[in-house]
Amino acid sequence: MSEPSDQNKLTKPYDSTETEKRIYELWENSGYFNPDNLPKINADKMRTGRGQNEEEGQRKSALSPRQSAFTIIMPPPNANGHLHAGHALFITLEDIMIRYKRMQGFKTLWLPGTDHAGFETQVVFEKQLEKEGKSRFDFSREELYDAIMKFTLENQNHTENGLRSLGASCDWSREKFTLDPDIIKTVYATFQKLTDDGLVYRGRRIVNWCTKHQTSLSDLETEAETQTDKLYYLQYGPLIVATVRPETMFGDVAIAVNPEDERYQEYIGQTLKVQTPIGTMDLKVIADPVVEKDFGTGALKITPAHDANDYEIAKRHNLDSVEVIDHNGKLNTKTGKYAGLKVAVAREQVVADLKTLGLLIKEEAYEHAVIKCYKCNRILEPRIMPQWFIKMETLAKPAIEAVKNGEIKIIPDWQEKVYFNWLNDIRDWNISRQIAWGIPIPAKICPTCDYGLVDLDQKANATCPHCQTALIADPDTFDTWFSSGQWPFATLAYPDGEDYRTFYPTSVMETGSDLIFFWVARMIMLGLYRTGQVPFKTVYFHGMVRDAKNQKMSKSKGNVISPIELGTKYGTDALRMALIIGNTPGTALALDESKIRGYKNFANKIWNISRFILDNTKSYNFSINSDQELDIELMTEFNSLAKEVTADLDNFRFYLAGEKIYHYLWHRLADQIIEDSKTILARNDETAKKRAFSLQTILAQSLKLLHPFMPFVTEEIWQISQFESDSLLMISAWPNPQ
Repeated sequence: MSEPSDQNKLTKPYDSTETEKRIYELWENSGYFNPDNLPKINADKMRTGRGQNEEEGQRKSALSPRQSAFTIIMPPPNANGHLHAGHALFITLEDIMIRYKRMQGFKTLWLPGTDHAGFETQVVFEKQLEKEGKSRFDFSREELYDAIMKFTLENQNHTENGLRSLGASCDWSREKFTLDPDIIKTVYATFQKLTDDGLVYRGRRIVNWCTKHQTSLSDLETEAETQTDKLYYLQYGPLIVATVRPETMFGDVAIAVNPEDERYQEYIGQTLKVQTPIGTMDLKVIADPVVEKDFGTGALKITPAHDANDYEIAKRHNLDSVEVIDHNGKLNTKTGKYAGLKVAVAREQVVADLKTLGLLIKEEAYEHAVIKCYKCNRILEPRIMPQWFIKMETLAKPAIEAVKNGEIKIIPDWQEKVYFNWLNDIRDWNISRQIAWGIPIPAKICPTCDYGLVDLDQKANATCPHCQTALIADPDTFDTWFSSGQWPFATLAYPDGEDYRTFYPTSVMETGSDLIFFWVARMIMLGLYRTGQVPFKTVYFHGMVRDAKNQKMSKSKGNVISPIELGTKYGTDALRMALIIGNTPGTALALDESKIRGYKNFANKIWNISRFILDNTKSYNFSINSDQELDIELMTEFNSLAKEVTADLDNFRFYLAGEKIYHYLWHRLADQIIEDSKTILARNDETAKKRAFSLQTILAQSLKLLHPFMPFVTEEIWQISQFESDSLLMISAWPNPQ
């Protein structure tokens, strides 16, 4: 037991702002965030669950480091700004897991990192340039890269400080950045292996093109939005076609109908002469079963260069593609007098001219889904262009099997169906991005045709085998999800690093449910492909953090919650509890400031409970490892709680575990046990002695149960009480009632 002078600190109200920075420095300076520095066994043998008993301790010490390791690789926050409420949630969940397992005696590694975030970061940087009256086009590619690197490294400090303020007990000595040289080396080696195995190809395919950001985007980086446009009925020779994009008619290569549509049987195979505002074109009528007989007139204009469905139809019928819209979203020289006009303006003029020529039959309102850029919300312009693709079907099969056979468990389990549906219908992945910020694709390309040569050393001095043109360095960068998809094994120095041998496969991947396709599925595919092992054994999906009215947070709504500001105002422990209690996996959480305020009161309650117990039992010489007689009924009740909380944590029911501890401490210990104890302690007899030791024991063990959830206030009380001389609560043994 500590000296009274130490306990006097409890007479003052709990001050989170004074405590948290000091306590975090205590933890970090101890070196125990690093698993290599942890004691091999937490040998606290307290009768009510002081940790592992001797037999359990000996068993664990006999295990190899791999068998007793518990590993989480932190989903790397984007190194381009400040943390938001979603970051606070994942940090809290992962820190709970790590602190719990650390107290159980596992060799716990929580490896932190930050993500260069490719396209996302360049967009953020461009917005800053716009405020300064500048553009990315004011810089050379190299200058832009260097400027974004400086911007990113400056913001990286904000991210790291934010993680510390949230109590993240991660191993900073192992921190990684997705542009670290060793990470890039691993990414390149994976690209080379995929190429050697015939899973990488470069070819002209239709991609989603953002005319604002001047880059292609994968299917996952798009948003489908329903809007109402006009559906135009146009005279195409003897037929009438329906389209929402009359401005692309100059790139038409055919007219398609359903082979079973009786209205068009006589036209199938014929070439029709079609009048346009700039001349005539000859279009063949083809039959394809994907054409819906009930849409419009049942006859479609086919423009492969500017429509993904038309592109697939054209491939099946060996039709050419004619591009009539350029990379800036303007009509090109093939469109005659419309050249240079933006799509929306060109559409109006083309429609007006068709009407004048008597070729516009009618127009009507049409509700349909349009594909937009998820960052700028502009409608994406499909374009056919040479890109690097990965054949995904070969990678998807083992990833499907790993979840089916139980090698990977997904929480909540209903997300498995979502996972399987996407992988079973997966398409080849476009990994090229036309941006400066990211990992350069190590390849040489032909500027004339679609040929590409993977060249890790960028030393090849070769010519294209098809057109004899000198190859040039590919200016594109990898999709950031290609590099971050290798995060679990790349951060652990695969294949020869000691960390890889000790900590891989990792234990848990905890992340947002919105990343199931972007990231989780790709980590599983690339992890299995590269290492032959699953990258993690459990996937835990948290839901989105919303505002108090259950609305999505956005700057435009003005409802964005800063976790750092809330932690400063109410205490980080209160914020953490508010994020966990009532938060079931995979579901959205409405975060109300009043809820956080309520858990600030709970932190104060714990402080007051501790003051009462320590003040009223200080005359008894308590030792956490001693064999004092205890109140069997009270200890049996507490042991039952400890067993339930342990089972909940083992089964990822964090919301239940936290709630049970909360109710026990406030409503059982404070409201009932302590009130009953006041008269008992006043007797100063053997019954009082037994109750005093029981209260001290319950307090010590309750601090342990609560520590993963509210680490700061519990560690502060632990240091004041000195239940274990010169020890940190962070590495004390988890209650293990027999």
